[in-house]
Amino acid sequence: MLVLALAAAMLYGASDFYGGLLSRRAHYAFVGLVGQTAAATTAVLAALAIGSAAPGGAATLWGLAAGIGGAVGTLALYRGLSRGRMNVAGPLSAVGAAGVPVLVDIAFGQRLTTAAVLGIALAIPGIWLVSSESGRRGLSSGGVGEGLLAGLGFAVLFVCLDRAGDGAGLWPVAAGQVTAVVVLGVLAISSGRGAPRQAASWTAVWPGILGASATILYFFAAREGAMAIAAVITSLYPAFTIALAALMLRERTSLTHGAGLALCGVSVGAFVVG
Repeated sequence: MLVLALAAAMLYGASDFYGGLLSRRAHYAFVGLVGQTAAATTAVLAALAIGSAAPGGAATLWGLAAGIGGAVGTLALYRGLSRGRMNVAGPLSAVGAAGVPVLVDIAFGQRLTTAAVLGIALAIPGIWLVSSESGRRGLSSGGVGEGLLAGLGFAVLFVCLDRAGDGAGLWPVAAGQVTAVVVLGVLAISSGRGAPRQAASWTAVWPGILGASATILYFFAAREGAMAIAAVITSLYPAFTIALAALMLRERTSLTHGAGLALCGVSVGAFVVG
C-alpha cells in the first residue's frame, strides 16, 4: 500500500507541476478540460483492460461524486498554480486532501495503529509548513484560496472512491473521470475568456494521463489499507511539485519549507515502521 500511495503522490506532483506550467501559457480551464479528457480515456481503457463486471448503482454514484470533486479540485488548483507560486497552491490543496479523509475514517470507527497516528500527526503539519511561506508575502500571496478549494475537492475524490468499494474494479474511477469531463466542460465555458494558444493544446493531455494514473494507484492503495493512511501518503504530492519547480523554474525553498519536507519524510518513515 505504501509503495502504491507514494507512486500516486509522485504522479500527482508531476501532473500538478506540468498542468500549472501550461496554465501560465493557456487558460487554466482549457488546460484542465483537455487534460481531463485524456484522463477519462486513460481510466476507461484501464477499466476495460481489467475486465471487471459492470458496477452497481451505489458504486456508480460514488464514482460520479468523486468525479465532481476531482473536477472542482483540478480547476481550482490549475487556477491557483497559474496565478501564484507553485509552492503555495499545491501544498495547501494537500492539507485538505489529507485531513478530511482522516476525519471521515475516524468518524466511521476506523482504528489506526500508533505508528499510523504518528505518521498522520507529522504529515499534516509538515504539509502546512511547506505551504506556510512564499517569499515575503507569505500566505497572502496568490493561489491560497484556490489551493484550499482544491484540497476540499480532492478530499471528496478520495473519500468517494473509497466508499465505492472494490467489487466493481476500476469502473468507479472511470465513471468519475468521465463525469469530471462534463463538469470541467461547463466550467470552462463559463470561466474561459479568449482563445488560448493553440501550441499548448495537445501537450495538456499529459497532466491528465499522469493524474488518471495517480488516481488509479490511489484507488488500489486504499483497497489494501486504511483510507486515511492512503490519502495522507498520496497527499504528499506537493513535495514532488516543489522539487520540480525548484529544479525546472529555480523557485527557492525556505527553511520553513525544508522543515515541512523533513516532517513529511519522517511521517513516511513512521508509516513504513507501522
